[in-house]
Amino acid sequence: MEKLAYLGGKKTINKELKPYISFGKEEIDSVQSVLQSGELSRFYGSWHEDFFGGKKVKEFESNWSKEFGIEYSVSVNSATSGLIAALGAVGVEPFDEVLVSPWTMCASATAILVWNAIPVFVDINPDNFNIDPTKIRSLITKKTKAIVVPDIFGQSAQLTEILKIAKEFGLKVIEDASQAPGAMYKGKKVGTNADIGVFSLNYHKHIHTGEGGVCVTADAKIAERLQLIRNHAEAVVGPKGEIDISNMIGFNFRLGEIESAIGIEQLKKLPSIAEQRIRAGALLNEGLKDLKGLKLPVPLEGCTHVYYMYGLIVDFDSLGVTREKLIEVLTAEGIPSLRPSYLNIHLLPMYQKRIAYGKSGFPWISPGETSKVTYEKGICPIAENLQDKSYIGFYFGGFALDDEEINLLIAAFRKVWNQLNLIK
Repeated sequence: MEKLAYLGGKKTINKELKPYISFGKEEIDSVQSVLQSGELSRFYGSWHEDFFGGKKVKEFESNWSKEFGIEYSVSVNSATSGLIAALGAVGVEPFDEVLVSPWTMCASATAILVWNAIPVFVDINPDNFNIDPTKIRSLITKKTKAIVVPDIFGQSAQLTEILKIAKEFGLKVIEDASQAPGAMYKGKKVGTNADIGVFSLNYHKHIHTGEGGVCVTADAKIAERLQLIRNHAEAVVGPKGEIDISNMIGFNFRLGEIESAIGIEQLKKLPSIAEQRIRAGALLNEGLKDLKGLKLPVPLEGCTHVYYMYGLIVDFDSLGVTREKLIEVLTAEGIPSLRPSYLNIHLLPMYQKRIAYGKSGFPWISPGETSKVTYEKGICPIAENLQDKSYIGFYFGGFALDDEEINLLIAAFRKVWNQLNLIK
């Protein structure tokens, strides 16, 4: 048996894995075309024929709707902007409570605070790292207005169960599909199952425009409110004749013509990119499935997983090694970008100290009202245990990962697992 690299042997992966790059000549040509047109943006922040943006913005949004099979797409300059616009569009008000996962990018929860509403964290299902539908019902109060549901690491949350609960209690659902574009959930594209879906076009996603995002909805009124919040709503509602001006606080969340032109080309590539991720993830799962103490990411039944992150749960007690030691040994074999934790948002200083706006605890503490929502450690034991003890993530989306590289990853894992007794 070949000696572990950690103990002085040769690396299993003796080369740099190829970085994932989704750009090509098509994107370069599209950027050049926009530059030559001289029109880098066409948005007007008033009720005007250019209120909805320029030619490339409109083409990109139209193409996105066709690709995802949904009526309305509204581009924005980031998924964070999209989440903020989405929560405003569905009518979240100050001191409302909004349920959200603690195991996601912090913006999923911060967007709630932007509207002076209160995030309430729901623990996750360790089988898929998404909100556990069985934990939702007990957290719903008369103040609950909506649920923000991230589709984390590349596959959907259990939307059927979540939407059923939301309908029962009259709650709006916003699907944060930033990490799962191109994945399928029971016959529909992930991101199109809720009142609003939000996608990221940040540079490390499956497809990207550097920075950017897209909101999708099947509701014409919601789409209009998204467009207003995106583009200085307060200056537009009067001339437009808008009657409902609640949450019509506008921002500049607009996407430029260059980013939209890139997005048009990137969108064409999404189906093949998703297919490659599904294949690579399945190969890795097959190669690691019999390793003791290792729980692999499993796609939900009838769904696909497009692997933004490859999340592992390790039974370190049964292996007899620490997380730090195992990552060190795997890294020595040449596996890059192994991460010992992800996020427990509820434990961030902002929530622990309840300091967001100013120093007085607003919006948790406001004149005549103090929120009873708590963020103490222990409210999300599954997410906390993963963070503290049992999770290892591999940044799948950072690499091209053809079959040869997947086989090298499998070989590195198996080499280490065959010699665990030497690193205890």
